[in-house]
Amino acid sequence: MCSNMVTLQIMDNIFYEAQRQGRISFYLTSAGEEAISIASAAALSEQDIILPQYREPGVLLWRGFTLQEFADQCFGNKADYGKGRQMPIHYGSKKHNFFTISSPIATQLPQAAGIAYSLKMDNKKACVVSYIGDGGTSEGDFHAGLNFAAVMEAPVIFFCRNNGWAISTNVSEQFRSDGIVVKGRAYGIRSIRVDGNDALAVYSAVSAAREMAINEQRPILIEALTYRVGHHSTSDDSTKYRQLDEIVYWKKARDPVNRFRNWVQNIGWWSEQQETQLRNSVRKQLLEAIQVAEKTEKPPLSEFFTDVYDHPPSNLEEQEKHLRETVTRHPKDYPSDISV
Repeated sequence: MCSNMVTLQIMDNIFYEAQRQGRISFYLTSAGEEAISIASAAALSEQDIILPQYREPGVLLWRGFTLQEFADQCFGNKADYGKGRQMPIHYGSKKHNFFTISSPIATQLPQAAGIAYSLKMDNKKACVVSYIGDGGTSEGDFHAGLNFAAVMEAPVIFFCRNNGWAISTNVSEQFRSDGIVVKGRAYGIRSIRVDGNDALAVYSAVSAAREMAINEQRPILIEALTYRVGHHSTSDDSTKYRQLDEIVYWKKARDPVNRFRNWVQNIGWWSEQQETQLRNSVRKQLLEAIQVAEKTEKPPLSEFFTDVYDHPPSNLEEQEKHLRETVTRHPKDYPSDISV
C-alpha cells in the first residue's frame, strides 16, 4: 500500500502542475485522503464493483490501471476509453469493474443499490462499493440510495469520505447531526466510523464491511473522518475560506502517507532508499506517459455523436451537420488537432 500511496502523491503533483501549465483543462487531487482509496481497494476483491465519486483514482491504481491510461484520459486522446468526451480525472474501466465517474453529485448511490441487488439476484459472492463525500450526503440521491439498499437488503458498501468541506461549505453549515454515521442508522443500515487517515484502520473496516455485506446480504455505511489538504480542484483556492494554519496542521501532523510509512519502516518493510528509487521511477514514467498522451491524436469530431443510439435520430444528425458547418466557417475558433 505504501508504494501505491506514494505513486498517487506523485501523480497528483505532476498532473496538477500540468493543468497549471495549460496542458490539461482540469485536475483534482487526493491530497490528505490517499489512505482511503488505497487501503479500501486493498480490502476488496477484483470482482467487487466500484462506483466512485472523484477522489478514488487510488482504487484504479491498486487494480492495475497504468500511468499511461491515467494520462490518456486526462489528455482526452484516442486512447482514452471515454473518447475524450469527459473532463479530466473522470476515469472509468470496464476491465477493472470501475464505473466511469460522473460529475453530478450522489447520482451513483441509487445506481449502486440497483447493481448490488442484481448481484444478490445472481447469487454472486461480491459486493458494490460506492464512494461519496460529506457534501453528497446533502443530496436527495443519498437518501434514496440508502433507503433503496436497506429495503432491498442489497450487498453494497456506501463509503463516505467526511473531509470537512463540500468545496467551500464546512460540515457545520450542512447538517447538525453527529457526522454521517447516524444517517445510515436512521435507515436501518449498520454503520461504521473510522479514522480515514489510518490506512490499517480503513483496511480493517472495509474488510469487515465487505464480509457483512456479502455473507449477510445487507448494506453497510462507512464514514471515514479525514481532511482535504489540497484545494477542491484546480478551479478553487481554499485559502479564501479556511485558515492556512489548519491546512498545515493536517498536512504535517495527520498525513496518512507519513503515518503508514512510519509503521512499515519500523517493522522493516520499507526504507528511505526504496522510496527514493520509487519516486524517481514513477516521476520518469509519468513524464514519459504525458509526452506520449500529448502526441497521441485526438478522437475525431464524429465521436461526439456515437455510442448512444444504434441509428442516430434526425435531430442528432442535424446537430452534427450544424457543428461541422460552424467549424468550417470559423476554423480559428476550434482546435486544429481534432479531425473534422
